[in-house]
This record gives sequence, C-alpha cells and structure tokens, in this order.
Amino acid sequence: MGFIAWIVVGIIAGFLAKFVVPGEGPGGVLGDLIIGVIGAVLGGWIWNYFGHVGATGINIPSIIVAVVGSVILLFIGRAMSRRTA
Repeated sequence: MGFIAWIVVGIIAGFLAKFVVPGEGPGGVLGDLIIGVIGAVLGGWIWNYFGHVGATGINIPSIIVAVVGSVILLFIGRAMSRRTA
C-alpha cells in the first residue's frame, strides 16, 4: 500500500481507536493520531503474519485492521503512561 494511504488509514484508525480506548493518551489528540499511523503499520504486519492480506488501500477491511493495531498500541501506551505518572 502506498505511503500516503498508510497515513490516511492510520489517521482514521487513530481517530476511531481513541473512542474505543478510554482515557487520555500521553500526547493528546495528535499523539493518538500518530499512534494510529504506527498502529496501522503494526496491524497490517500482524495480519500478514497470520497469512491474511493486511491493509490494501483506503477501504473498510484495511481500516479495521489498522484500528485493531491502533487499539493495541493505545492500550500499551496508556498503560505505560499511567505507570510513570
């Protein structure tokens, strides 16, 4: 998938994952969107690891995969920020 599509899907995923994971992240809204982009890459990699096609473009299945990766990263990030605070 193209670099721009990863960013777009990641931003959408970060926005949606913010509603799934309670609390405020360490970087605020911008931090959640950046985590969304990284989560999109992570979700696509995990999905490919299990033998499925990961993110393939700006479509619903790609967004779902990216949201799963973003939710995982947000849970980890928020758990770590609570521990250090």
